Amino acid sequence: MNKNFDYLGNTFQVQLLNQIVVDKDFSHSIMDVIESSYFDNKYFKIIIQMIKEYHIKYESTPTFDTLEQIVKSEIPQELVAKIVLDTLKQVKDAPFEGTSFVQEKALKFCKQQELQKAMDKSQKIITEGDFESYDKVEGLIREALQVGEFEKGETDVFDNLETVLEEDYRHPIPMGITGIDKLLKGGLAKGEIGVILAPTGVGKTTVLCKIANTAFNMGYNVLQIFFEDNPKIIQRKHFTMWTGIEPDNLVLHKDVVMGKITEIKETMKNELILKKLASDSMTMNQIKNQVRKIIADGTKIDMILLDYIDCVLPESSAKDEWKAEGSVMRGFEGMCHELNLAGWTATQGNRSSISSEVVTTDQMGGSIKKAQVGHVIITVAKSLQQKEMNLATIAITKSRLGKDGVVFENCKFNNELLEIDTESSVTFLGFEGQQEERKRDRVKELLEKRKERESQQKST
Repeated sequence: MNKNFDYLGNTFQVQLLNQIVVDKDFSHSIMDVIESSYFDNKYFKIIIQMIKEYHIKYESTPTFDTLEQIVKSEIPQELVAKIVLDTLKQVKDAPFEGTSFVQEKALKFCKQQELQKAMDKSQKIITEGDFESYDKVEGLIREALQVGEFEKGETDVFDNLETVLEEDYRHPIPMGITGIDKLLKGGLAKGEIGVILAPTGVGKTTVLCKIANTAFNMGYNVLQIFFEDNPKIIQRKHFTMWTGIEPDNLVLHKDVVMGKITEIKETMKNELILKKLASDSMTMNQIKNQVRKIIADGTKIDMILLDYIDCVLPESSAKDEWKAEGSVMRGFEGMCHELNLAGWTATQGNRSSISSEVVTTDQMGGSIKKAQVGHVIITVAKSLQQKEMNLATIAITKSRLGKDGVVFENCKFNNELLEIDTESSVTFLGFEGQQEERKRDRVKELLEKRKERESQQKST
């Protein structure tokens, strides 16, 4: 097998470099798999290396003007710089005839190289007898075969007019929480992701179970992934939502529960799949492979719930931890877009969120990049008094789908029965105004009690 582009000639390599700079979609598809060693000319290697380094740093492809500036500022040897600039001009002026052939040939070559690397790694795993790594082998081969597969992201403004002008063009899947569903224009659609933000112990899993149960009851195929809970606990939560019987009392009403569950199982033709994964050992690519396997086995997943995103590892050990957290959320968004899923996940609030009356986006634990990716962010806050009374304050702090900055104060939020109900709402400004009013009322109440006490002391 050929190890570089030498067999395709000098002109091919010039045109290939030109296409990498000029065609951004092609550049995106090949950048991660093309290597400088594939070029046989020293100066071609320098140019492709500059492009790759720029792409890694800025996540975009440099223009020819930018490349010229890089050469002038970073190559101190005058003669070498001159030859690279001359080569760049040759690349810039490359003919456009046959560019489709060049792109196709280059992608096939890179795909062959990646496939060979994947085969070598797979053979090593098999030779060492590590049969538990089957998913890893499958993932290696699949990724190699997907080299160059990308969506252009271009849409003609006149495309699909009938679909675009449908009243329900998004086809959202409701959460099952009426007030919020209304503000999200029906819920979350496929390709969109939502984030539940709350301090520890407030009820992130409760919200995700509520969403999963609602979607299943409406006939959707749902995959609920969790890292920290026992599968039996999640099962019992769903049984509670179907029967209205508290988890601890399910065993006391076993016949009733079994009857209801059997009825649902026989009636519903869709699936609610619960999947426990090891915490802090799974990457988003590995999770994507698990989802693909379920789809390949015949179940088309409509919604995925990830409880929770903080348990997923970045693909590589990045030096910048915050950037790595953002890349995990980007990976979740990419998976939902690629596999056409509605995606919900949860994330922990930071220390300040624990005592907040309303949790805000800036109280997200870790990188704020996680917030930048989500289409919707819903927060949950609970004071000690609210916990005792099965209440919570829920807020929509971000929404690309409808109105945000909305607070539902003292909503019904029963963790045990998994009941969540939003009846009334105010804006953040309204909530702050109500806070001030409540403070004034409290001060007035305390002053009146003080006067009453003083009056009693005088009479005594």
